[in-house]
Amino acid sequence: MQIENGNRNYINIGKITCWITFLLGLVYLFTTFLGFLSLDLPDEPIGDPYFTMMELLSLMIAPLMAINMVAVHYHASTKYKLHSLFALCSMFIMAGITSSVHFVVLTMNHQLEATTMEDLTLLFSFKWPSVVYLLDILAWDWFFSLSFLFAAPIFNNGTIEKTIRALMLISGILSLIGLVGVIFGDMQIRNIGIIGYAFIAPFVFLLIGINFNNIQTNKKTNVQQHI
Repeated sequence: MQIENGNRNYINIGKITCWITFLLGLVYLFTTFLGFLSLDLPDEPIGDPYFTMMELLSLMIAPLMAINMVAVHYHASTKYKLHSLFALCSMFIMAGITSSVHFVVLTMNHQLEATTMEDLTLLFSFKWPSVVYLLDILAWDWFFSLSFLFAAPIFNNGTIEKTIRALMLISGILSLIGLVGVIFGDMQIRNIGIIGYAFIAPFVFLLIGINFNNIQTNKKTNVQQHI
């Protein structure tokens, strides 16, 4: 991987945001786990306070993932700049769609509870099939998948980067498989996609952060050796 002289700040920024993304991802997983434990029936929607916490976490995680991909784009060698640019654009589209969805759902959810306009649940609820549910699937199972699948080839130097590449491919493919659930109208199949972007992706960003930290450490060591 090449490090361009004018763009070295991406290492520090990418390291920090990747690690924050990982930590928030763990909090999201823990909150989701508690939400499922609170259900009387497995097919019931998760209620508050877990639902609101999950929405707020989603609003924080999505833009961080976009920032992470900016760092990945700077990190990519010239050979893979087109890959990284497409991955970056896809992640920004994902972040834009899912942020809009979760902001609308978060603000409209309480309004719906206070009214009898049940027809609006087809627009603003996370019950299949609804408009916001489909948009969120588009964001994560399609654009997130494309971002990871195109970014994976960038990481090809050393054990950590090859591990990142493998996990990115697994995460992207599993997320993409989630679209099969939409075709068949089976959200149990769609949950395969959740494994890709909610369970595996946080650890991908953890490793990317570690990789950036290693690059930063090696760079400081090289500078000190030349002094």
